[in-house]
Amino acid sequence: MAHSPPFGRETFAERAIAVEQSKIRYMFDLAQERSDEDLVHLEIGEPDFDTPQHIVAAAHEATSGGATHYTSNAGLHELRDTIAAWASEKRDLSLDPANEITVTTGAMEALHLAAIVLADAGEEVVIPTPAWPNYVAQASLADATPVTVPLSADDGFRLDADRVVKAIGDETAFVVLTSPSNPTGQVHEPREIRVIIEAAADHDAFVVADEVYSGLEYDGESTSMAAISDHPERVLTVDSVSKKYAMTGWRVGWLAGAESIIDQVTKLHESTTACAPTPCQHAAVAALSGPQDPAAEMLSAFAERRDYLLGRIDEIPNLACPEPNGAFYAFLDVREIDEPSMTIAERLLEEYGVVTAPGSGFGSAGEGHLRVSFANSLDQLEAGFDAIERFVQSEVGR
Repeated sequence: MAHSPPFGRETFAERAIAVEQSKIRYMFDLAQERSDEDLVHLEIGEPDFDTPQHIVAAAHEATSGGATHYTSNAGLHELRDTIAAWASEKRDLSLDPANEITVTTGAMEALHLAAIVLADAGEEVVIPTPAWPNYVAQASLADATPVTVPLSADDGFRLDADRVVKAIGDETAFVVLTSPSNPTGQVHEPREIRVIIEAAADHDAFVVADEVYSGLEYDGESTSMAAISDHPERVLTVDSVSKKYAMTGWRVGWLAGAESIIDQVTKLHESTTACAPTPCQHAAVAALSGPQDPAAEMLSAFAERRDYLLGRIDEIPNLACPEPNGAFYAFLDVREIDEPSMTIAERLLEEYGVVTAPGSGFGSAGEGHLRVSFANSLDQLEAGFDAIERFVQSEVGR
């Protein structure tokens, strides 16, 4: 006999899926249906490089040596030590590896655990937008209320502390800040970050600092948000090896912060995945502590592609984007075309064979924009922007 789900479960599921997120998934699925065609994929949110061989070899060696069992819930001691050393050197962030780091199954689980631990039912999660839509889903899964704060397209989606602070109140559980940003590639100004953290602390709230694109900055490495704040105890830092080391499929991330919070996260982790995959944790040690040349070469390739992309955009009338200072995304301003971004994305796919992500998938603030990824070859970028240029020229002024 079938039973109805408990009261509210359907509502939570529907909220967690998030309509905006489904727009991005829809474009991915639409492209998959046409996989037999020669499409230009500019929607992919991961490096187009394979994981460096010394990292793969470390996982193989660990597995061959019997590293196929559980680790502690918080993760391998060696990996937590390595993360702390890396964070100190690269991010100017001081962490106690024994008590202030939990290794998670990707940064996505770190964000999920942070939301569950920090937010009580009905509390608010403040999210400056445009933003990765999973933040809204994760807030909903915690039975919290997402409060989106639209940033200004005319200001290049610069993080505006005044706007965000106005949304922070006594019901705020935490604020999500992402730098470098997905989808805009913006690296936020330290002053704006400090003001927001200060306001969160004043309301007994936290800031969840999503820094998964750290290491992919084009004007020098930035400092961790917790490291520039007067209230580091109010910041939880999310990071991973996925983007900077081309390890998206390995699923290793971490959550770092105050011992009192990380202790709760580690206990909860036992009930989600117990621990990140053991061979993958050994691979992450090799990534963070081993040769950095492959990562540097990947960053150099992204920088070359970014410069090409910005040059092409500058040459196309009625097309613009905020200059991405990090990550591998550009957020194209297509507001001169009098159609919703979802329609534009569909038409680019169906009529020109170019796959993009509609800006509205990142919140209402992203309407009138398309996210394109330059984690692709220069040849593919050229083909994609040749098509985008033809489309824009044919549509503007019709």
